[in-house]
Amino acid sequence: MAQAHSLGKRYIKAFFKGFFVAVPVTVTFLDRVACVARVEGASMQPSLNPGGRQASDVVLLNHWSIRNYNVQRGDIVSLV
Repeated sequence: MAQAHSLGKRYIKAFFKGFFVAVPVTVTFLDRVACVARVEGASMQPSLNPGGRQASDVVLLNHWSIRNYNVQRGDIVSLV
């Protein structure tokens, strides 16, 4: 019984160690490199949400291209 308690304690400790590493890495990645966003409404038709359907499209926003001013004609730019 004591061994099972020790094993459970070790797993919990490893979980929190991984959690406190994974969260800052994920937040930094989403803030600096790329993030996922939903596109809703008619503002981007016909490229996104074609045909006026009610479902939203999901896009990957690349923050790295903007940082290097690597925007070209035909790219979709999102402003907050």
